[in-house]
Amino acid sequence: MVDVRGHRLRVDQPTDAGGADTAPTPIELFAASLATCVAFYAGRCLLRHGMPCDGLGVRAEFVMATDRPARVTAVRMVIVPPPQLPEERRAGLLAVASHCTVHNTLQRSPDIGIALAP
Repeated sequence: MVDVRGHRLRVDQPTDAGGADTAPTPIELFAASLATCVAFYAGRCLLRHGMPCDGLGVRAEFVMATDRPARVTAVRMVIVPPPQLPEERRAGLLAVASHCTVHNTLQRSPDIGIALAP
């Protein structure tokens, strides 16, 4: 379990990795975090231009490394725009969604510290 601002998220591993497969893995949540950030920015762009968000979706795919250290080597986001999105708005939607906060963070890796509590 992970607590975030009073919200509780369940996190698990597949059974073949020692988990009970009751919830997404941390890597799946990582990809979902990026996908939902992209979707938020895309939705905000649509609303700013007076367009409905019905039908907007984002699919996330990732590839794990086959060597060590364990890591994600590729992430692909596919934005499914609303069916009524005019052709001339597609490039702008992609540009805005491509600059979401999570994507920007991954493009410019933050310093990460890991420590043991006393």
